[in-house]
Amino acid sequence: MSGADWAGVVGAGGVFTLLIVVVRQTAATWRARMLAAREEQYRQVAAKYAELLEDNVELHRRTLEELTQARASIASMEKMMRSID
Repeated sequence: MSGADWAGVVGAGGVFTLLIVVVRQTAATWRARMLAAREEQYRQVAAKYAELLEDNVELHRRTLEELTQARASIASMEKMMRSID
């Protein structure tokens, strides 16, 4: 092989190496963007979950309050019914 042949082989190897590096870096960048987008989606889901949990706690508190009032009302009615007998 002559010097020109070796230069062609080295040049082709360099081009292929450059292409491989570019493709790998592009894939790594795309993967990093996808992971960042997924992490943002997880944050949004966690925030929505926290909001729903707060709503659920408030609903539970109101239900307990209404149940307590209903029990007090029923106890009052029972007392009134016993006093009538």
